[in-house]
Amino acid sequence: MSDPALPPVDTVADDLSTVRDLLRYAVSRFREFDLVFGHGTTNAIDEAAFIVLEGLHLPIDRLDPFLDARLTRAERARLVELVHRRVTTRKPAAYLLGRTYIRGIPFRVDERVIVPRSYLGELLLSDALVGEEAFISDAEAIGSVLDLCTGSGCLAIIAAMTFPDALVDAVDLSPEALEVAALNVADSGLADRISLHRGDLFAPLAGRRYDLIISNPPYVDAEAMAALPPEYLHEPRMALAAGEDGLDVVRRILADAPRHLAAGGALLCEVGTDRPALEEAFPDLPFLWLDTVESEAEVFWITAEQLSRA
Repeated sequence: MSDPALPPVDTVADDLSTVRDLLRYAVSRFREFDLVFGHGTTNAIDEAAFIVLEGLHLPIDRLDPFLDARLTRAERARLVELVHRRVTTRKPAAYLLGRTYIRGIPFRVDERVIVPRSYLGELLLSDALVGEEAFISDAEAIGSVLDLCTGSGCLAIIAAMTFPDALVDAVDLSPEALEVAALNVADSGLADRISLHRGDLFAPLAGRRYDLIISNPPYVDAEAMAALPPEYLHEPRMALAAGEDGLDVVRRILADAPRHLAAGGALLCEVGTDRPALEEAFPDLPFLWLDTVESEAEVFWITAEQLSRA
């Protein structure tokens, strides 16, 4: 059975007037075409709100004040076109608009990188990781950070914001991803403390050591890759696929991290739903699993000393 047809953009634009109208229309179409979410939003309403607000250059966290605002004809046509492109291409809204946010911080994004959605960003910006009672009691004590598999550079930028005295190295194998990261670093105003490197994990770092290594590496296993919905197929495969059990890249990070962690340093790494496979593969490593508001046991913390003893 084929998908229902979409009406012409001009016809729809003529029938709608307000932000509320556009929001309702978008939600109806997203549900009608059974879209999949997960690239910064988790449901049709939030995705529609993001498209409408970002498409109008309005604050993305302030929907209510604008619901009854009347739109110009050009604005209505642009938003309807975005909604229709979301349906027909199945591209995540962040790609259509060239923008995504982590805790309100904007980042450029396109199909050269995955849409940033790492729980590491949430942790770095929370007092669960950094604070008097947290793993890192003094943010100013962190002098060096490494972001492996940096992609858009968002985690490197958030790390530089969190640790004001740190120099941050960010590494990715993809030259295209590093082009996007360079744009985001320039936008951040932190280019004097963030260095981008092209290479395979630790290879371009010439034996450097870090107080903190963070990574959101590829971790999707073969079975999950084969079942990805269309929205995820727009993302670079190399940023997702990680072998039969999803641990190909994480194994290499764990093997080489001890040679790149300073005394007292630690590794913070996201692995999605791979916790059971990881603990089975490394039964002697005392992973400490950190939860966030949106996740449970998808990010682990392990110190240089613990890695060296294993």
